[in-house]
Amino acid sequence: MPELICKSLGELDYSTAFSAMKQLTDKRDADTPDELWLLQHPRVFTQGVAGKAEHVLAPGDIPVVQVDRGGQVTYHGPGQWVLYLMVDIRRRGLGVRVLVDLIEQSIVNLLNDYGIEAAARPDAPGVYVGKDKIASLGLRIRRGASYHGLALNVDMDLEPFQRINPCGYEGLQVTSMAQCLPAQTLDMEEVGARLLRCVAAELERVSSLKRA
Repeated sequence: MPELICKSLGELDYSTAFSAMKQLTDKRDADTPDELWLLQHPRVFTQGVAGKAEHVLAPGDIPVVQVDRGGQVTYHGPGQWVLYLMVDIRRRGLGVRVLVDLIEQSIVNLLNDYGIEAAARPDAPGVYVGKDKIASLGLRIRRGASYHGLALNVDMDLEPFQRINPCGYEGLQVTSMAQCLPAQTLDMEEVGARLLRCVAAELERVSSLKRA
């Protein structure tokens, strides 16, 4: 199994990241290492392949980009960590549901480390604190490999979520780690590094179980 490459890319324009993900997926072969990319995006709405226009309520000055992941519309912006998973799931023996589960569990583990009680929901992908969504995910599988990934709200302006029906759910409330921890100052870089470690560790753990 090739090593897992983890990259921290800082802030990156969405279209640039999207193009790079597709290019890596198109060019990869049986020996291409899997990669995890941690980054933030400038303000952007992204609309998945099943996305319905009526869920984009009033985007205003924020661009809306059509993408090829699953799911509906979501928002990315500064103060939110995005982690993209370019993973050969066929080589790792993982199904799509298993990949989704391990991503969600990684986020739950990270939030628990910060004292935030969170959980996944069987009826709607993502991670929730009570009824409020704190992390979203959307994937595309092509040629036996995944791309796109997760978005975790750390310390960001949540107002743009009011301009959409987040993930296609009217009235869905969105929260962040900062809202859950009002008395705590969050270190964005530390949260990002820990998120990257959590996802990498869970991916390797589950892959090892599947290979055993």
